[in-house]
Amino acid sequence: MKILIQSNLARIVFASIFLLVGSESFAQFGRGQQGFGGRGAYGYGRQRSTIPQAQEAPKKEEPKTAAQIVDETMPSITEAIGLNEFETAVLSSVLKKYVQERIEAQILKLPPEKMKEVYEKITERQDEELRAGLPLEKYEAFVELQKNGVAKTIKNNKKKKKKRKKAKS
Repeated sequence: MKILIQSNLARIVFASIFLLVGSESFAQFGRGQQGFGGRGAYGYGRQRSTIPQAQEAPKKEEPKTAAQIVDETMPSITEAIGLNEFETAVLSSVLKKYVQERIEAQILKLPPEKMKEVYEKITERQDEELRAGLPLEKYEAFVELQKNGVAKTIKNNKKKKKKRKKAKS
């Protein structure tokens, strides 16, 4: 009888220790009501996100063609220099041709000295063709635009217009 009481007592102690340890582990390791980290009933494993996952990696942007580059910049160049439609067409076609040559030179990946030489030759031929296709004042305005940039040229043109208006008044 003594052995029976001791075994029952041992079972009760063992069961109570098991229950205490088990409840502590559930609370400590996130197997309670809220799950690990308080994220609802997801528990362990990959946590779900409300942001949809992309199915494939975003594609690398393809380099722009010469025509795309020139077409993007022509409106601002036209505004800065004040070109008419014919002059815009001439400038656009010449720029497309020589921008394409520059892109092809970049693809060749020449040494820096050779690349500089090639760029200078391209620029010389472009200048000759523009000098022949544009009126002198428009050509000079384009050369000035290349030195200063489009934004600065537009700003200077606005200042000149304001000065002319003040002089006339």
